[in-house]
Amino acid sequence: MARIIIVSCKKIKDVTCVSCMKCFKAMRERQGEFARYRDEDLDVVAMGDCGDCPGLVMPKVALISDLAKVYDREFDVIHLGACMVKATLTAKCPVDLQELSAKLKAKFGKEVVIGTHPW
Repeated sequence: MARIIIVSCKKIKDVTCVSCMKCFKAMRERQGEFARYRDEDLDVVAMGDCGDCPGLVMPKVALISDLAKVYDREFDVIHLGACMVKATLTAKCPVDLQELSAKLKAKFGKEVVIGTHPW
């Protein structure tokens, strides 16, 4: 079973996760970056956001990681949401996703996937 967390853009994702319906649809249909889980169960351990501009992803993921241990909900993969990709490509988001991915992998020892859904 793949155990994942998703980090989203705080400015794009709305507070009630309505906009995350695309991520949930892609998970169910194994589309986009979720296609890699086609032949296995998928467990969404946590969803969080970047912490707002200019991005506080590292401490936010550290908090998720600490809580995951406390609640026995370890995760294997960190997905940086399609909304984060969109924010870097179409807005003035200062986060370098490649650099962030490398930092997350080095700090937490988890696979990092840039993206979620294909829409």
